[in-house]
Amino acid sequence: MNFREVQQAIGWKRAKLRLGLHAVLSRTYAQDGLVSVHTHAFMQDPAFVRAYARGVKAIGGTDDYRIHWRAHIALWVASIASRLDGDFVECGVNKGFMSSAIMEYLDWNALDRDFYLLDTFAGMDERFVAADERDVALQHNTDNLETGFYVKGADSVRANFAEWPRAHIVEGVVPETLAQVPSRHVAYLHLDMNCAPPEIAALEYFWDRLVPGATVLLDDYAYRGYEPQGVATDEFARAHNVTVCALPTGQGLLIKPPSRVHSPGQP
Repeated sequence: MNFREVQQAIGWKRAKLRLGLHAVLSRTYAQDGLVSVHTHAFMQDPAFVRAYARGVKAIGGTDDYRIHWRAHIALWVASIASRLDGDFVECGVNKGFMSSAIMEYLDWNALDRDFYLLDTFAGMDERFVAADERDVALQHNTDNLETGFYVKGADSVRANFAEWPRAHIVEGVVPETLAQVPSRHVAYLHLDMNCAPPEIAALEYFWDRLVPGATVLLDDYAYRGYEPQGVATDEFARAHNVTVCALPTGQGLLIKPPSRVHSPGQP
């Protein structure tokens, strides 16, 4: 084989490799720290597409997040919760991406329940950032405020949720605003405050209000760089005799168990 034939053979193998890689990558989900070669057909589901688009609308119309699988988890969890009696609560709303997607997905105005949306709408309050997460969390907070990733003020958020009369904006810092949620029965709790102390405070406050089977979605539980939140949540879970399901999206999921677990043979 002469030099020209070697070049042609290498070129053919490169072309074949490119075609093979394209075939694999075109079927691969790769977003938000998650890579999967398995099916992600949910992204073509019309209800999901509409809900995700409503979330994108809440953040200004451009999908800077690219969190389809994370949103898929949230929509699924919320749909389970919608079959239970109780209100919905989100602590850590920002511009309202996830809660807007959920309310669109569930046709919120057709439901007889309230959705309470708690946030400072001004970034983190450093009084409630733990010492072991302080440097990273506060730097992220500064960066996100400067870039506009974090909302500054609740007016635009109120406008976003205006189509849903039973969406209630609660402005201020958790845990100080928790008492402004009057619900005695909660079916869905979403925590996304990027630091441990307010999330644990919210878990403590709402735990007895969560109905059996209620879902608690923890946005940062397994997210790299937010390990203190996972550690603190695990401590809470152990104290309440439950465990957290870690998800490859970086989220965590808790299910409120019934108050009494029946053993076989018991009445």
